[in-house]
Amino acid sequence: MSIRALIRHGRVVDPASGRDETADVALAEGRIVAIGRVPEGFAPERVIEAAGCIVAPGLVDLAARLREPGHEHEGLLESELQAAAAGGVTSLVCPPDTDPALDEPGLVEMLKFRARQLSRCRLFPLGALTRGLKGEALTEMSELTRAGCVGFSQAEDGVADTQVLLRALQYAATFGYTVWLRPQDRWLGKGVAASGPVATRLGLSGVPVAAETVALYTIFELVRATGARVHLCRLSSAAGVALVRTAKAEGLPVTADVSINSLHLIDADIGFFNPAMRLTPPLRQARDRDALSAGLADGTIDALVSDHMPVGRDEKMLPFAEAVPGATGLELLLGLALKWGESNGVALAQALATVTCHPVRVLGGAIGSLADSAGRLVEGGVADLCVFDPQGSWAVTPEALRSQGKHTPFAFEHGGMHLRARVRSTVVAGTVAWEANAN
Repeated sequence: MSIRALIRHGRVVDPASGRDETADVALAEGRIVAIGRVPEGFAPERVIEAAGCIVAPGLVDLAARLREPGHEHEGLLESELQAAAAGGVTSLVCPPDTDPALDEPGLVEMLKFRARQLSRCRLFPLGALTRGLKGEALTEMSELTRAGCVGFSQAEDGVADTQVLLRALQYAATFGYTVWLRPQDRWLGKGVAASGPVATRLGLSGVPVAAETVALYTIFELVRATGARVHLCRLSSAAGVALVRTAKAEGLPVTADVSINSLHLIDADIGFFNPAMRLTPPLRQARDRDALSAGLADGTIDALVSDHMPVGRDEKMLPFAEAVPGATGLELLLGLALKWGESNGVALAQALATVTCHPVRVLGGAIGSLADSAGRLVEGGVADLCVFDPQGSWAVTPEALRSQGKHTPFAFEHGGMHLRARVRSTVVAGTVAWEANAN
């Protein structure tokens, strides 16, 4: 339940407006009442001291699997939404590859209902583009949209039949829906590591860059033919970034994101078959990582995502090629966004924009009235905020993670990677969803 609250003495940073100042923020009835000058007579029920901290818009994550329904042994909705709140994430998009897939309105409605009951984070599901994600018959997109879906996706199950994909994009274009596609050719993408010297040395089956570029060429041709809006999920290669840059210059209605894994790691990090590095898309070479970083900085890539996918111990602690790909990432998104900014000379506001207002631009009108103020700090706007200590440091260890999934490539031996930016409070619709001292 939302309360009247006052966040005092924090450094308010709003990338969307350029605001960067020390100010108080007053909240009431799930909205931001004032920033700076608090209304006379405002009597808060709760005061959050934010001196030395940054008050930012709540993070918006465009790629987080919650593992429910169907994979509860790897992640419960409650544990994963708690992890989101602990990471400062106030809104997230979940792909449709649950079990069963999100191809029926009732499944979507139940998932959203469960999320609302937990009051930890806003949940925006993607509906399945085809029934059962089999790539054959299209789903009832209009019904799924009414149930709450913000777009349509095949998750990791690509559509091999381009005639089906063409029909899907034609239908989506007619009604203004966005189709979310991960650009990977179904046949070329069957390996377990990126093609290159590392995969060859380790004897691992490779995924060539062509797996991404062939898919991108196909998608762009179909976008030209239909005018459909397409969001490209988790680019992984320098060649892919170049193609997206050209497509945007042409004016094609496409957006793109990149995962924290591809932005910070390369194939050499696989080491001696470390299964924590078994990821989809696979980690590529340093030149690819650098091109992804440059693409995120210049706006070719619109958003940074956690690519959160909790994996159980039994499924992960297997030989590299047999391990289930995926990693926990919700709690790392903020720290790794800021680490990327610091390492590349990117200003704080610009780094925060990749996980706040820019993802909201990708979602656009699909999130209704929230589109005007989610990912932003604006008077009268929704009270979704993240208060974090930019100098606070924490070690990425399995014990530190609230997610049910404990495997992440950033949790190394000897205490784990240390990340700055420790979340102190997360507010969702005026409700304190996370407070460090209380958890």
